[in-house]
Amino acid sequence: MHSTISSSFTLHISLIFFLMAKGSLGATFMLVNKCDYTVWPGILSNAGSSGLDSTGFQLPPSATRSFQVQPGWSGRFWGRTGCSFDSTTGLGSCTTGDCGSNQIECNGAGATPPATLAEFTTGSSGAQDFYDVSLVDGYNLPMIVEPAGGSGACGSTGCVTDLNRMCPNELRAGGGQACKSACEEFGSPEYCCSGAYGSPDTCKPSVYSEIFKSACPRSYSYAYDDATSTFTCSGADYTITFCPSLKSAQKSSSPAGTTSGLPLPSASDTAAAEGTGSQPQDDLPAWLPNLFIGGSPNLGLNYNAISTGAAIIILTISFLEL
Repeated sequence: MHSTISSSFTLHISLIFFLMAKGSLGATFMLVNKCDYTVWPGILSNAGSSGLDSTGFQLPPSATRSFQVQPGWSGRFWGRTGCSFDSTTGLGSCTTGDCGSNQIECNGAGATPPATLAEFTTGSSGAQDFYDVSLVDGYNLPMIVEPAGGSGACGSTGCVTDLNRMCPNELRAGGGQACKSACEEFGSPEYCCSGAYGSPDTCKPSVYSEIFKSACPRSYSYAYDDATSTFTCSGADYTITFCPSLKSAQKSSSPAGTTSGLPLPSASDTAAAEGTGSQPQDDLPAWLPNLFIGGSPNLGLNYNAISTGAAIIILTISFLEL
């Protein structure tokens, strides 16, 4: 009897460590290039967050690369395009999203606008993650973020539309390979949400940010676009996909304005972003078939649910053996 109790106690302790392991490891980010051209992702960890294995690297078409982050990590990912680096010295630059380091590694420097940004703050000690895809600094290529294995609302977000094809002439950059924000181009307070316009009450969407929002309803279009653009999830891993469509969005032959972004966030999405209401039911089936090349999307396993279920089953069996 004593040996049975001892073995059961050991089992219970092991299960506790098993359930704690997923949360202590932090999140995994996988970057996927579905463009038909090479992308050079850049990574910037925010102050106070530990750095990742790389701050910039080459990602050929169809290639992937994964990174593990510590709980509580925050930072951003983006894609650089049109890059050229000397094979001997390693020096060079990029047409869009350049970080100004003159190297493949960005070494703590951020993206030069315009650039599509994926921004994250991961939770620690069971707290939820916050994430978004931002066009506040402009746009250079399509991108989506998909959580997997988490709990909570966990909606996918991003911009699938080729905004370069519908970019107003006054905002075009990089020979048509990027689209500036109105703030970057004009620098006026009403576009930059600064000075007298530095609050949600005074800074409103502009005709330019509305173009971005109409094309990509789940992405940040200006500084105070929080309600429909910030997403939350707990205990998830994330896939960041460049050009998540059947064809490279930048090379699309469809008429301008006919490509579509992710669906407009529902009222429940908005309520979740504001911290009220029930968890949103993401309408993924309506748009997922258009985003993936062969095979199914990254569905992932809900490790929290599996771990908890396994623990309950094993605990029940162990108690029955007492």
